[in-house]
Amino acid sequence: MKIRCLLVDDEPLAINLLQNHISKLDYFEIVGTCPNALKAAEVLRTMAVDLMFLDIKMPQITGIDFLKTLKNPPAIIFTTAYREYALESYEHDIVDYLLKPITFDRFFKATDRYLRISGPSNTKIITPPLESFIYIRSGTKFHKINTDSVLFIESVKDYIVVHQKEGIKLTSKYKIGDIEAELQGKDFLRVHRSFIINLKNITAFTAYDVEIGSIEIPIGASYKEYVFKILKGS
Repeated sequence: MKIRCLLVDDEPLAINLLQNHISKLDYFEIVGTCPNALKAAEVLRTMAVDLMFLDIKMPQITGIDFLKTLKNPPAIIFTTAYREYALESYEHDIVDYLLKPITFDRFFKATDRYLRISGPSNTKIITPPLESFIYIRSGTKFHKINTDSVLFIESVKDYIVVHQKEGIKLTSKYKIGDIEAELQGKDFLRVHRSFIINLKNITAFTAYDVEIGSIEIPIGASYKEYVFKILKGS
């Protein structure tokens, strides 16, 4: 039987990221997503939920205040961009406290902790998913790159520059359309004729650009409608 998860967050991008993370774990399933605590209360009245990913700072009722109203709450993993609620959160016997942006490694540790806490029958039901790699040629070498480490890919004339975490860059003679095709199904999205972004590493977006940390990637006019559809999860 799968672990039934409810996602509660007023940020669509945060919901999308959790959906993406959970999709990699065979024994977890999402039974609902809610933009606020009031909607989550409705779901909990009608549906069995094992584990709730609960944002703290939401309109109307905070995640912590919502948890206080529940007589028999499911297991809780708080998700938030604020460190200052950590101490108070652990007073409510939660499973874990995840700071946004939530990496998959940290997410996986939280779900593993839930499985260890929830009972011995669950301790062996999942294994970490295989890491995803691509090979990119630069000169005479083929470089193995973990796709999770890629922030974005930039097209510069006849070359691409693969921008990775910790400032690592790899330049290769490559057409951006070819690398786009190779990355299909790997959580990458072309947002501009010169840029492909890694959806896992987005921290914010506006009508004009996508932010990856302090880096702003422009959204091309002809890509805007499709990009917004993907980012908003509609």
